[in-house]
Amino acid sequence: MLNRTKAPLIKDAIEFKLHLKPYDKFVLDNGVEVFAINAGAQDVLQIELVFSAGNSYETQHTVAAATNHLLKNGTSTKTAFQINEHFDYYGAYCTRACYNETATVSLHTLSKHLPVLLPVMKEIITDAAFSEEELAIFKQNSKQKLSVNLKKCEFVANRLIDAYLYGEQHPYGKYTKAEDYDALSTDVLKKHFQQYYVQGNCVIFVAGKLPDDIEQQLNYNFGALSLKKHVAITVDNGLPVTEEPGIVTGDKKRIVNDETGLQGAIRIARPFPNRHHPDFQKVMVLNTVFGGFFGSRLMTNIREEKGYTYGIHSYVQNHIGPTAWMISTEAGKDVCEAAIGEIYKEMKVLREELIDEEELLLVRNYLIGIILGDLDGPFHIISRWKSIILNNLDEQYFYDSIQTIKNISAEELRDVSLKYLQPEAFQELVVL
Repeated sequence: MLNRTKAPLIKDAIEFKLHLKPYDKFVLDNGVEVFAINAGAQDVLQIELVFSAGNSYETQHTVAAATNHLLKNGTSTKTAFQINEHFDYYGAYCTRACYNETATVSLHTLSKHLPVLLPVMKEIITDAAFSEEELAIFKQNSKQKLSVNLKKCEFVANRLIDAYLYGEQHPYGKYTKAEDYDALSTDVLKKHFQQYYVQGNCVIFVAGKLPDDIEQQLNYNFGALSLKKHVAITVDNGLPVTEEPGIVTGDKKRIVNDETGLQGAIRIARPFPNRHHPDFQKVMVLNTVFGGFFGSRLMTNIREEKGYTYGIHSYVQNHIGPTAWMISTEAGKDVCEAAIGEIYKEMKVLREELIDEEELLLVRNYLIGIILGDLDGPFHIISRWKSIILNNLDEQYFYDSIQTIKNISAEELRDVSLKYLQPEAFQELVVL
């Protein structure tokens, strides 16, 4: 019988042995690869089609995002209402999203409804209509949303810091203006759709409690299409880059966006390599100490002790190509400069002093706890695999990251701080 007068033993997260459930892989008749995780207790599943169709491939600004958004807004046989009504009737939902390198179409549904939903999903990616009426609505809504967002200092700061880091013509640095929406036409959208969806590179991720005939169902609906096998996307292989990153470091900019506003948006960033760099996993640990979770140095100092902000975070941007290390916060106009000073002060401390074992153990447990959460259920597991596969990595990367978290020393973290947390390497932007 359980003795409730005795507290249970506490086991640190780093003591757990983590295992990434392997995927099943099969190939459709047209060469498209499918990565599957068959797990879970509930009869639900998720299917995600990933296309090499992000804004890196567009011929003019916002074509990729507009094309992706309008996929569900009508085909030659169905209106937007009929498409959405079909998914709603079966308690499913079909979403789409557009990123720098990729664009996705996803379906979440009860497993038993897959036979009546996959044909409509197929119709969306092969027969989207891009009517003038739907495009006009998209333009109007997008311009109204942009007009509202441009009054927000944090929105403007996010746009400008990327432009300063990469250059406005680089896929990672360009941003949309109202006139870009006006320049959209159905012909341009249809051309992008034909090249990057109908005949594009595609990879499929599926997870959940999968029916026994999942391979046959996917092959029947997608195996005869003109899709091509996904090719690992890199700057050197398949990722069009209109301009090399012209990153200028050490620059400080102050921009007044709203004279009546009470807050300023602070963005401090420096260039940083992607996941293939040998320092990347070490920096993930260092970033957590610095500003990557609620108990970080930046949060403790600038939020809790100084009261300059409600929240401050640091992170490495999620790019397949060259990326950046970013510090982001909003603070009162009268304390923005003081907050920036404290950010550099925390960099200096990390460069000069060793992290004590208690703090390092807290960070180790936090990071392992995050990974444990990411392995809870088939949807999370396939998301892990998706990141690994799309970034042209392998299973060993996952286990190497765990070993780095568990074994990195305070001395190694100080060395990485000396290498990367140098103020002169950072762009500094404040939008007031």
